[in-house]
Amino acid sequence: MIVGAIAVSAQGRGQGQGQNTTARAAAPFDMTGFWVSIVIEDWRWRMLTPPKGDFASVPLNAEGRRVADGWDYSRDAAGDNQCRAFGAAAVMRRPGRVRIEWQDDETLRIDTSAGSQARLLRFRAGGGAPGARTWQGRSMAEWQKQSQVRGLGFGGGGRGGFAGGYLKVVTTNLRAGYLRPNGVPYSEDAVVTEYYYRHAGPRDLEWLTVTTIVDDPRYLTQPFITSTDFRKEADGSRFAASPCTIDPPRLAVAP
Repeated sequence: MIVGAIAVSAQGRGQGQGQNTTARAAAPFDMTGFWVSIVIEDWRWRMLTPPKGDFASVPLNAEGRRVADGWDYSRDAAGDNQCRAFGAAAVMRRPGRVRIEWQDDETLRIDTSAGSQARLLRFRAGGGAPGARTWQGRSMAEWQKQSQVRGLGFGGGGRGGFAGGYLKVVTTNLRAGYLRPNGVPYSEDAVVTEYYYRHAGPRDLEWLTVTTIVDDPRYLTQPFITSTDFRKEADGSRFAASPCTIDPPRLAVAP
């Protein structure tokens, strides 16, 4: 999966969208609406704030471990540091709800209930410099056909069928943040690549799965890959945005 995903990310841009077709018109599936995250794995890192030093399964190098070991909850519970765990490399893993809508014909907007974050997925690059680094960075999106993403392990239309394709998003220009709320770091050099795909889940409910690949030459020895599931909701009656706050960490690593 890792090798295939990295190989796919090296392919050329724009192969799933004609030059004279808007991104909205070219969409192979509909991502819009309200979705709730389904936490079916990594409970101890997603639903709770792990204790300092619990960075199991994250491929941190020596410098990354040093930074994680120096995390201070009280320092991050105040001021602008509160949003460190809600940047683009981690916010889709935070439990909660998301609202996805077209801001215009070339921009998808994702609003998260966790941290009240707004992500803009742009299908056409704007002019000028990227500007100051932000928690959500600069995200460039493109539709990809099924044949372009077979390396992700879902070839042949499996798991409900993905014949329509996927959405690929590459995010750069990030502020340094946390992969997990207990200070497991990613740096401003990180590049976040995501693949979004909609499919039929249990009981034929509509699901949206996001595969996230974080490459960080400063803190990681290899790409950090996660897969996050969301279930479609009928409306936004349960969507309620909350600030960038995290609970105090547990005192010890669970056995």
